[in-house]
Amino acid sequence: MAVTDAQIERTILALLEQRDPGKTICPSDAARALSDDFRPLMERVRGVARELVARGELEVTQKGRVVDPDAARGPIRFRLPE
Repeated sequence: MAVTDAQIERTILALLEQRDPGKTICPSDAARALSDDFRPLMERVRGVARELVARGELEVTQKGRVVDPDAARGPIRFRLPE
């Protein structure tokens, strides 16, 4: 069964809502929650995250600092806005 962007969005937000405020998840956490073969989903997870950032519903961080998801290179994490 194909994973939809709506499923990805719900999964990202649900995982973060289970965490303490300010805590983060790795994009792969969301992808793994959706499929055992998670690697093909990684770019889509990042794309949905960019949409959530644009709507003010998500922050993307690197080394604890909020970053522009389009400019970020290397490992990123997601968190709910504080």
